Amino acid sequence: MFRPPYNGGKTGDVEAGAGSRPLYPMMLEPPELRWAFIRKIYSILTVQLLITVAVSAVVVFVHPVSHFFIATTGGLALYIVLIITPFITLCPLYFCYQRHPINYLLLTVFTVSLSFAVGLSCAFTKGKVILEAAILTAAVVVSLTLYTFWAARRGHDFNFLGPFLFASIFVLMIFALIQIFFPLGRLSLMIYGGLAAIIFSGYIIYDTDNLIKRYLYDEYIWAAVSLCLDIVNLFLSLLTLFRAADS
Repeated sequence: MFRPPYNGGKTGDVEAGAGSRPLYPMMLEPPELRWAFIRKIYSILTVQLLITVAVSAVVVFVHPVSHFFIATTGGLALYIVLIITPFITLCPLYFCYQRHPINYLLLTVFTVSLSFAVGLSCAFTKGKVILEAAILTAAVVVSLTLYTFWAARRGHDFNFLGPFLFASIFVLMIFALIQIFFPLGRLSLMIYGGLAAIIFSGYIIYDTDNLIKRYLYDEYIWAAVSLCLDIVNLFLSLLTLFRAADS
């Protein structure tokens, strides 16, 4: 996608204020356009997280819903479908993220199915543990987001994290498979949760840096999905850690 050249903020528009300041050194596009793109991403992300919280709350507090998923054959089948639906949706979403309104329809399916998966993860967890994980997730996301914007303005670049994070995810998946077939106990779950929390914290920095510098203006859906997955996975990782520690 074409990006208009940035002339260093020397437009003579004194009303532009801080919005005309480059987000990072050697920025070649108008900061106003990038800020508008960033606001759009975080607006979509906010709606996604609100849907996730609302659906999860229904699953947790309306007990017949969680009972249906766990205690009935149809519920278990639907649970498996909801678990794999976000991954299935990512494929067409990757190819249709520029096609409106299909992109928003796929994003809605992705968000709702992911919300049920989160809700069922919380359904049989103590409220104290859920609250601790939610508070720490919010604190980590806000602090890492602010840090990344601060670091980008001072010329730091986090693109080098990509290969390391990809390799870490692969190791984490192998760890999870081993844990499924050969349970290693509570300590193993705590280690898994802690490692996963660190990895997805790294992904928050990496994807936020991409949001500031590398995502094109028509990639808003994919950018929102990436950040949503980072936040949800960070929450689930902390939930695993605290649940194991509390047992």
